[in-house]
This record gives sequence, C-alpha cells and structure tokens, in this order.
Amino acid sequence: DIAVAMRIISEKASKRIANHAFTIASQRKMKKVTCVHKSNVMKKTDGLFARTCSKVANDFPDIKFEEMYVDACSMNLIRQPQLFDVIVTTNLFGDILSDESAQVVGGLGMAPAANIGDNFGLFEPVHGAAFDIAGKQIANPTSFILSIKMMLEWLGNKHNDQKCIDVGQKLEDVVYDVVKNNIKTKDTGGDKTTMDFTKEIISRL
Repeated sequence: DIAVAMRIISEKASKRIANHAFTIASQRKMKKVTCVHKSNVMKKTDGLFARTCSKVANDFPDIKFEEMYVDACSMNLIRQPQLFDVIVTTNLFGDILSDESAQVVGGLGMAPAANIGDNFGLFEPVHGAAFDIAGKQIANPTSFILSIKMMLEWLGNKHNDQKCIDVGQKLEDVVYDVVKNNIKTKDTGGDKTTMDFTKEIISRL
C-alpha cells in the first residue's frame, strides 16, 4: 500500500507567524529567534518557510536570528536549552518540540499554551483538559496559571494596557518564587496537592 499526504506552506502564513515570533522576542531579554525547519529535505515547503522567516528578520535588526534543522534543534533542546529564546517553526515540528521543551522544564504541567489569531487569542495548558486525573488533586496548576500570564500579556499589548502586563509578570514571578523555594506538586518531585500549590500562589500575590 502507498499513502501520500499533501503539505501546504504559504508565504502569507509563514510571514504572519514569523512576525509574531519576532514581536515576542523583542519583549524578552535575550531577543533571539531560532527558525527551525528541514529545508535540506523538504526543499519546497520548508525552503519557503525558512526564506520567509529570514526576510522578516531584516525588519527586526535588533533581534538575533538563526536557522536550525529540526533534528539538531531536538538534540540541542536537551543538551543546551539555554541557547534558545523564541523558536518559530511549522505545525508538525512545533507540536513535537513543544512537548520536548515542556519535559526539559519538568513536564507538561509546567507548560502554558496559546492559540493566537489576528483578533482573538485562546489560552490554555498545553496538555489540555487531562480528564484522567480530574478530582484527584494531583494536577500541576502551573501551566494553567502561566497561561493566564500569557493572556494578560497579550491583552496588555493588544490594548496598550501596562497594568495588564505588570500583573501578568507578577504572576510569573510568584510562580518562579514558589518553585524556587521547593514548593512543588508530585509530578515535579514535591508533595503538594493542586489546591496546596494554588493557595501558595494566591498567598504571595
């Protein structure tokens, strides 16, 4: 049997996601974008994606830009995660690399996620609903809390509301402080329940 699938990459969509990646990078300390692709194999589709990202990079001279093949990226995320700031890539590669990145920092319970369009944004934990652990008090709420941080940051930038951005940053700082003080849920080596961890966050806000 033979199976054939069509892969569609457009310059318009590539430019849109590249612009968003550079905009995010401009708001971060490291100010770096890594374009991840496999243009040496998928010359047409990933070639277009890589060329488009490179063109967009010219509009952001203050942002460091590099390209990396997806296999090298998957290795370096484990070996030297500090090399990365913002990764821009295609859907399939991003789906794989985002789970790998989450595991590097402690698992899916640590990873927030966002689906952002031109006018609307949807923010949620990267792992989804996780119905299998509902009501057991073992879910790590960090991904949910940091998704709220991303939402506040997005709203603040969209509506030019610095207060929103500041509140989001405060939320992230509190999460960092709690984890730094070894207050963790079971999935990251601690003994706190979902509610215990959440109450700790609230008490420090």
